[in-house]
Amino acid sequence: MSGKRINGLAGHPTETDPGKTAGSVLKDKLRRLPEAPGVYIMKDARGGILYVGKSKHLKNRVSSYFHRSKSHAPKIKRLVQHVQDLEIIRTDTEFEALLLECSLIHKFKPMYNRKMKNPASYAYIVIPASAGLRHFETTRQPLAAPGDEVFGPYPASELAVQNAVQTILESFKIACSPAAAANAPCLNHDIGLCLGMCLGGTKLAEYRQRMERFIGLLHGTDRSLCDEVEREMAAAAGRFDFEAAARYRDVLQAIRFLERKEKIIGFAGNNPNVLLYEPVDQNAIKLFLVKRHTVLFSRVFSIGTEKEAQRLEKEANVLVQAYFKQNEWAIASEVGKDEIDEAQILYSYVQAHPRQALLIPDEWLESESSSALADALHSLMSGITNGMDEYDEG
Repeated sequence: MSGKRINGLAGHPTETDPGKTAGSVLKDKLRRLPEAPGVYIMKDARGGILYVGKSKHLKNRVSSYFHRSKSHAPKIKRLVQHVQDLEIIRTDTEFEALLLECSLIHKFKPMYNRKMKNPASYAYIVIPASAGLRHFETTRQPLAAPGDEVFGPYPASELAVQNAVQTILESFKIACSPAAAANAPCLNHDIGLCLGMCLGGTKLAEYRQRMERFIGLLHGTDRSLCDEVEREMAAAAGRFDFEAAARYRDVLQAIRFLERKEKIIGFAGNNPNVLLYEPVDQNAIKLFLVKRHTVLFSRVFSIGTEKEAQRLEKEANVLVQAYFKQNEWAIASEVGKDEIDEAQILYSYVQAHPRQALLIPDEWLESESSSALADALHSLMSGITNGMDEYDEG
């Protein structure tokens, strides 16, 4: 695909006619918005970038900002009042638009992206090493001491992560608060949020066991807490105790909130080799080879005929070997907060489109003629040709 390349992604920028006023240029660009995926960049009178957005259908999405509507939030109304110019970068697919939007927001840090999207600061969960009762802390800047366990970064505010942790602790009655005096129960014990480990004895052992289950949940090695909550929620609903069922539902949502963020980090930290495709139209797809969250290769392929589809399968095998096997990667497993957004985009796409993505283990690349890789590519490519009849251009 020809056109300007921005951070490794090809795009098609619109051109500005210097002979027109800013207002007429903007109106002209709004009239000529393409019915295609891409990124839109809203600018002020001085050319400063106010906002970066993406859409599967640029014409509908961008035009909606400039249609007077009572449903517009005050922040959108203020944004539109300051927009004097518009740049459009077309992409072949929505996946590219997602990555390009993320890259441009990181690069330019537009004011209204911070205001309107309220992008999360990144939070961490820290369990300090302690000879006494282990406890959870949340922070945006972990300064871990030897023996501390750190989970994150979570692409959410510190408050959101703290609330999720607290919801789980309270549900399992391990939200112990410091006691006012030695050998006295804490305040949370009096209101039913602490099972009494602050008094020592058998409750202390139970507290430690529940804490280990929670830590196992964060590590992804123990889902017994989640299973227990699901059972309790079903039981409460079965006896028509909907208030209790709602409380368990909130706990389950908190668990899944933390689990999802940890899964994203784990997915990226494993440095996956991902081959994925996205339809361009009824006769073509765009193929991507992605390592961790970096697009190594992308190209549009025609699959209008059976012969073209067969050729794509053979070429995909060659490309996988060339880009995944021959590239040397020295990537640490730890995922930094500067790459979590891109990791989340790739993880979400793979989860939402399992039939359009293939995870390729490193062992499949050890041989030039891996039968496992060949079989997986054949299955994926067969799915492409079978699924294109269902493609919806809208």
